Amino acid sequence: MSCDKDKLFNSGVLVEHVEGALLPPQEKWEAKKGGYVVIECPKRIPCNPCHTSCPTGAVLPFEDINDTPKIDYDKCTGCGICVSRCPGLACFVIDLTVGKGQALIKLPYEMLPLPSKGQKVKCLNRVGEEVAEGEITSVTEPSKDKTYVLSVLIPKDKADDIRAVKVQ
Repeated sequence: MSCDKDKLFNSGVLVEHVEGALLPPQEKWEAKKGGYVVIECPKRIPCNPCHTSCPTGAVLPFEDINDTPKIDYDKCTGCGICVSRCPGLACFVIDLTVGKGQALIKLPYEMLPLPSKGQKVKCLNRVGEEVAEGEITSVTEPSKDKTYVLSVLIPKDKADDIRAVKVQ
C-alpha cells in the first residue's frame, strides 16, 4: 500500500477489498433479488454482532472473537438485520437487481435530520466525497435503538463506492 492508502486504512477507511471486506460473487449478486450483505470489516477486532444477529447463519461463526467476518451467500437473504446491529457501521446490503441502471443499498444511519421516503440525498463515498444523488425508498429502525437503516436507490455503477448519505 502507498503511504496515503496506509493512512486511510489505518484510520478505518477501506481502500481495497481484502479478507473481511470482500464483495459477493458477481454472477450470483447480479441475480439475487433482495441483494447480499457486504461487510467491510478488514481489521481483527473483538466484535461479532453481525454473526450473532444473523437469523439465517449467513455470517459464519467466528473461530476467534477477533476474526474478520465470512459470509455464506447461499444463506444470505438480504434482510439487513446485521446493518442495524454492527457497532462499526460496516454492514450494508446491496441489491443489484433493481434495474434501469440502479441498485438499492441498505445502509446504517445515526444522524439527524432523519430523511423521509422519497427524499433526494447526496451519496458519499468512503472518505465523505459526494459521488452521486440517491433517493430514499424506506427508513426503518429494526433494532429500536436509534440506528436506522436507510434504503436508497443509487446508480448501479456506484454500488461499490457509496457508503453514506448526506441529508440536505
